Order: sequence, then C-alpha cells, then structure tokens
Amino acid sequence: MLLYLADWLAQYFGVFRVFQYLTLRAILGVLTALVIALMVGPAMIRRLSRYNIGQSIRDDGPQSHFSKAGTPTMGGALILVAVAVSTLLWADLSNRYVWVVLAVTLAFGVIGFVDDYKKLVLRNSKGLSAKHKYLWQSVFGLGAALFLYQSASLPAETQLIVPFFKSVALNMGWLYVVLAYFVIVGTSNAVNLTDGLDGLAIMPTVMVGGALGIFAYASGNAHFAEYLAIPHLPKSGELVVFCGSLVGAGLGFLWFNAYPAMVFMGDVGALALGAALGVLAVMVRQEIVLMIMGGVFVMETVSVMLQVLSFKLTGKRIFRMAPIHHHFELKGWPEPRVIVRFWIITVILVLCGLATLKLR
Repeated sequence: MLLYLADWLAQYFGVFRVFQYLTLRAILGVLTALVIALMVGPAMIRRLSRYNIGQSIRDDGPQSHFSKAGTPTMGGALILVAVAVSTLLWADLSNRYVWVVLAVTLAFGVIGFVDDYKKLVLRNSKGLSAKHKYLWQSVFGLGAALFLYQSASLPAETQLIVPFFKSVALNMGWLYVVLAYFVIVGTSNAVNLTDGLDGLAIMPTVMVGGALGIFAYASGNAHFAEYLAIPHLPKSGELVVFCGSLVGAGLGFLWFNAYPAMVFMGDVGALALGAALGVLAVMVRQEIVLMIMGGVFVMETVSVMLQVLSFKLTGKRIFRMAPIHHHFELKGWPEPRVIVRFWIITVILVLCGLATLKLR
C-alpha cells in the first residue's frame, strides 16, 4: 500500500525510490509488525482476561502447568493482525505470492479461532471436532496447492528441489498438488503440537520464517539464484516482506509469551503460523529444507505418532507423555531448560538449512 504512495512521490522527490529496495521494506516490515504487537498486546491481554478466555490444563500433565490455568489464550490473533497490517503496508500488492501466503495464513487462523472460541468462550470442551478441523484445513490447503499449480508459468515452480545437489530437480506434475497439500496441512498441525510451553513454538517459527525469507530473496534475484544454483522464481522475492513481518510479529508476541507467559498463542496462532511456513516453503520450492530447519516441529509430531501407534499395538507408551517436550518435563527438566534447548536445536538446524544454499 505504502509502496504505491512511495512510487508516486518518487516522481517529485527522488529519495522515495529507496522504498523499491526489498531489503528496506523487509526491515520496515519487521519493525512495523513488532511495534504493532507491542502496542496492541497489553490491551488484547486485558480484554482476554476480562472475558475469562483462559487456558485449561490437562490433569495428566506436569504439575508445574497447573498454575497456568486461566492464563489468557487466543493471543495468536495479535500475531495475525501485526503480520497482515505490516504486509499490506509494505509489500507489493500486485504480487500473487503475497496474496496466497496472506490468504492461507488468515484462513487457517480462522479455523483456529473457531476451535478456540468454541472451547474457551462457548465452553465446549471438544471445540471444533478433529473431523471438521481437518476438513477445513484440507479445503484451504488443497485450494492453495491447486491455485499455485494452475498459475505456475515456469517448470521450476512445480519441481521438487533436492538440497545438496546442483542439478537434482524432480518434475512433479500433478503430484506437486499432493506434496504442497501435505506440506501446508502437515506443518500447520506440527506447529500446533509444538505449542505447549511458553515461547516454545514462536521462536522456532520466527527463526524458520526468517530463513525462508532468505531463500525467497535469493530465489527472486536472478543473479543470486544463478550463483547459488537454485531455481530462479521471478517475483518470489516479495515474500521477504511477509517473512519480515512474521519475524517482527513473532518477536513482539514473544515479549508477552516468554516464560512465565502472560498470554498463550492458541490454535488461532499455531495453525496459522504453521500453514504460513508450509506455503512459504512450497512457493520457494524448499519443502525438504523446511523439514530440516523445522526439525523440532517434525520431532514433536513424530513423537505423538509413535506414542499413539505404540499404545494401540502394544498397550505401552514410548514416552512418559507426548508431545516429547512434556516427556522431558516429566523427567525433571525445568520448563525454561526444555524451551531454550529446543531453541538451540532450531538454531543449529536453521544454519544447516541455510548451508544448503551453498553446499551443492
């Protein structure tokens, strides 16, 4: 939005041409989203508290969590507001990539909002049923995948890029739709499973989102793409503005979500942020790298799958409690130790993912 104003002003004042630079607009996106989150956060927390929209705690969970009962949740709405406003202000709104990632993020946010609203406001303990939740995730995820497939104009936009190899790119055909669907929906649910401790999900989301912004910037620049031997995807660089907004909003939310949390994200935030990471990876053709950088999300999801499978087959549990972050808590790790160690793991994995840009 402001880009158009800057373009008009540049006709009279040359200094406004600086807003054409993606790097500047990405930085402004970070700062704008951060300021919005910090300014709106306290008022949102007070309002959530006033309406008694508080977190319920599992009886079989770690005893240290019992004191968290009643802590305001649905704070993920704060992230979505900050991301959406900042992106609309600084991104090129004629870019289809920007609208796809915004639409997917907000659509999955609506699913999470309905689930949270039913559980926390209407006091329906089941919330949105798993069947209906997955149905709507599938509708929006498949819709995004089909749109990206139909609107693709270059072979690279639908190829599976294998990291660490310069020339390994598999033509997916219609299987691209299947892959994109599972990446978007799977990542959405993976982040949701990870969101169980104060700040545990948001910081890895910020780090992975920032790294995907680097991939988007490099892919959108013909010279960088050629030098790094990655596919050149024209106009994908504009996604760096969204990624910057995601980083700023996430850091602003972490200000209130850091241990001990003043507010929780809720499904409205977790489902939306996971879907955002998934669709970003799909659009910049880095689905495999997403699995590397988002290793914490993968680990959390796999721990739940193994726990359920083991209990159904043998009647025994592999972990003391799943997702796996609760297992470590029940082993005696203090919550801050679990959180920070998972953050450290994410830093290492994100660096490994970024290394694939050059190690080919």
